[in-house]
Amino acid sequence: MKYDSRKSPVIQLFASEATPGMLLMFAAVAALVISNSFLSPAYASFLDLPIKVQLGTFSIAKPLLLWVNDGLMAVFFFLVGLEIKREVLEGHLSSLDRAALPLIAACGGIAIPALVFAGINFKSPGTINGWAIPAATDIAFALGILALMGRGVPVTLKIFLLAVAIIDDLAAIIIIAAFYTDGVSLSALLVAAVGLLALLALNRAGVIRITPYLLVGLVMWAAVLKSGVHATLAGVLVALMIPIKAKDGTSPLKITEHDLHPWVAFLVLPLFAFANAGVSLEGISLGALTAPLPLGIALGLFIGKQVGVLGFSWLGVGTGLCRLPDGANWLQVYGIACLTGVGFTMSLFIGTLAFETAEQLDQVRLGVLLGSALSAVFGFAVLKYALRQTPAGSVAADDHAES
Repeated sequence: MKYDSRKSPVIQLFASEATPGMLLMFAAVAALVISNSFLSPAYASFLDLPIKVQLGTFSIAKPLLLWVNDGLMAVFFFLVGLEIKREVLEGHLSSLDRAALPLIAACGGIAIPALVFAGINFKSPGTINGWAIPAATDIAFALGILALMGRGVPVTLKIFLLAVAIIDDLAAIIIIAAFYTDGVSLSALLVAAVGLLALLALNRAGVIRITPYLLVGLVMWAAVLKSGVHATLAGVLVALMIPIKAKDGTSPLKITEHDLHPWVAFLVLPLFAFANAGVSLEGISLGALTAPLPLGIALGLFIGKQVGVLGFSWLGVGTGLCRLPDGANWLQVYGIACLTGVGFTMSLFIGTLAFETAEQLDQVRLGVLLGSALSAVFGFAVLKYALRQTPAGSVAADDHAES
């Protein structure tokens, strides 16, 4: 009997939508365990490992943690940029009727968590800068949790969650550029602008090979890094210049997105989680969890996200601006709204931009981990219950539509 490698348990595991989310969870738990064990000093030394890259008089010297947050996360933002461009031009955000509900829902999922955080931290001027931390959704985690439920989830719900998360990421990119940038170097930004013009020229000239874009993008990343604007934004700008269609009928953008996705899902994001989720739980008490910073983040993610996404969706549908996803009901949409509170990767990332002291960063990690965990567990439970109430016929119809 001939062996079919596609049926290998290992191949099927890595092909599963749930795997990236599970890997993220494993990396975060590993960081927590190591940070609270005898290996804690080794973990700290690993993240503080100095790395320097020099070319002539130009050099970049950073500890490993910042290479992960500034360098590898630029690769993640590059993938996000590719996804945003594809969805806007050809996907689920390409028309008003498709984009209306997730756009309205995402607006609520950004505004209400920020207001919840601000309401708890308005008397704490040292922490109010973290208002954007609970406004983000982790695509890999949220879709991974959804995938754990199997084929019983209507495909329209998956599309809704994906679209909301992508709009969240776009908003996070704008927020980072507008509110978490200071000390701008105009000369470095000028170099980045020249790089962007070079990318536009490559696009207009019909260049479909990715290598020239990446080489110019590397120069742009270094220039943006030196400018004071967060370097990850260079990844988005490069992605937006990748052609979505070539004259030979291929799609450089889709090919790049397909090739890059496994590297981001199985290397970049787990490494980011491992580097940023480690927090010492020694001396942690209920009082520590109820401090304004972690409490604002946790409640923003767990309460603010579900209230914002569900409430704005209800207003949008009630006013006739949009309609519920086909085959979905309000209880299922509520479950999705809860899952948008899993803000892990992007929330941790914004936290590293908003705060610098070790104490504040530990509080950020506590709040993100608590809020994301509550959202994941509660969202899973709500959706599991909601799907049990769904008639078998409608699930079959959704599966048929997906195929």
